Amino acid sequence: MRTAAGALPLTRIVLVLSTLTALAPAVSAQVPARGDYAFTNVNVIPMDREQVLAGQNVIVSNGRITAIGPASSTQVPAGATRIDGTGRYLLPGLAEMHGHIPGANVAAAEDVLFLYVAAGATTVRGMQGHPAQLELKRRAEAGEIIAPRLWLAAPPLSGNNVPDAAAAERLVRSAKDAGFDLLKVHEGLTAEAYAGIVRTATEVGLPWGGHVSQHVGVEGALRAKQSTIDHIDDYIEALNPENSPGWSASGGDRVRLMALNADEARIPELARATREAGVAIVPTQILWEVLRGARDPRLMADRPENRYMAPMSIQGWTNSVNNLRSSSDPAAAAREVVLRNRLLKTMSDEGVLILMGTDAPQLFSVPGFSLYRELPVMVDAGMTPYEVLRSGTVNVARFFGIEDEAGTVAAGKRADLLLLDANPLEDISAIEQNAGVMIDGRWLSAESIRRRLDEIAAKHAG
Repeated sequence: MRTAAGALPLTRIVLVLSTLTALAPAVSAQVPARGDYAFTNVNVIPMDREQVLAGQNVIVSNGRITAIGPASSTQVPAGATRIDGTGRYLLPGLAEMHGHIPGANVAAAEDVLFLYVAAGATTVRGMQGHPAQLELKRRAEAGEIIAPRLWLAAPPLSGNNVPDAAAAERLVRSAKDAGFDLLKVHEGLTAEAYAGIVRTATEVGLPWGGHVSQHVGVEGALRAKQSTIDHIDDYIEALNPENSPGWSASGGDRVRLMALNADEARIPELARATREAGVAIVPTQILWEVLRGARDPRLMADRPENRYMAPMSIQGWTNSVNNLRSSSDPAAAAREVVLRNRLLKTMSDEGVLILMGTDAPQLFSVPGFSLYRELPVMVDAGMTPYEVLRSGTVNVARFFGIEDEAGTVAAGKRADLLLLDANPLEDISAIEQNAGVMIDGRWLSAESIRRRLDEIAAKHAG
C-alpha cells in the first residue's frame, strides 16, 4: 500500500504473542491431516520448461512428492488417497509476493490466509508487518491452521519512523531479534536513513524491499541492491529527464506530469540495470491501473470474490475509486498503463526476475483471488502464460534460494500443488478453474474449499 505506516513497538512482541497463543485454538477442525496421496492420470505442468507431461501419476507422502511417472507404470501405494486427475492439470502452487495479513485480529487473519490458499497461493510474502503475524506463521508451520507458507516483513520503515541512521539501526536490529524474515521500506526515507537500513540489514542478514524513497530513487535502490522494487511506479519517475516539469510538482500533479513526460527510450537501459543489480520486480499491475483511475468500479463491484469481504469494504473501495477517477487525467492514466506494460515486457525479456504479486487486500484486490485479475494483465503486457506462471513458481523459489525445495513439480519437492480443470499454458484464465489445492501435503478438495468460502461469505453477509 502507498500509505506509510509507523512501526509497532517490537518490545511488546512477547506480550502480544503470549496473549494470542492463549486465545487461539490448538488445531482447527477444518485442517486436513497429512497423508499418502496419488494424483492419478493427471497432466503435469512441471515448470522446469514449457511442457505438459500427459497421463502421469504423482505420489505424495509426508508433505513431499515421492514419485512421478506414467500412469501405466507408476504404482499407487496401498492405502493412498486417490485424486482423479483425468483431464486436469497439476502445477506448483502460486505465490503472492506482495500481500497483506491482518494483525491482532486472529479470526480475520485466519480467514485471509485461507483466501490466499483457496485461490491457489501457497506462498505469501507479507508486506505489512505486525508482531502478531509471527504467531500465525508458527501455527501455519505446525499445521494448526490452513495457511500459505509465510515470509513476513517487519513493521514498515518509512520517513515517519526512521528519521536518521541511528533509528534505522535500532529498528533493523529489533526486527532481526523478533524473528521477521525481511524489511519493508517506504517512501520518505532520507538518504542517510536508507543508508543506515542498508548497512545494518546487510550486517544482520535481513533483505529489504518494497517502495523506493524519492530521496534515493530507482538508481540508488539498484546500487544498494534492494531485494525487490514493488509496483514499478518509481520507474515512471526514473524515465523522466532532468528538465521534466514533474520534478518540481507534487501530489497528483507530479504523478500526471511524470507519466506525460516520461522518456520511453530509457526503458531498455533501466531494465538492463535492474537485471545487472540482481533486483527483483513485483509489478502489481492491475492495482496501479485502479489507483490511476484507469478502471471503472462499476465493472469491479460485482465480482464474485467480493462476497468474501465486508460490504462496507466494497462500498469504501467503490467510493475511493470513484474519487480517484474524478480527479485523474485520463490521458496521463492511459499513458502510465502503456509505460508500465512496456516496462514489464522489457524487463521480462531482459531476464529481470519478475515475481507475482498484487498488493491484496485493497481496492478490489481480494486476497488470493486478485491473482485472477493480475495474471491476465501480465499476459496483456506481452508476457507468455508460461512466463507469468514462472513469476509465481520457479522465480519465487530462486528468489528465496529454495530451488531444491520448491518451484517445480518433481520428486523430492514440497507438495504445494494446484490442480486445475484446464490448461493455463493455453489460457491463463484457467487458474480460476480450481479443482483443489495441496499445501504441505494436506489436500483441500474444491468441495471443501467451497464450504469454507461459504462460511466466510456468510460472516460478511450477516
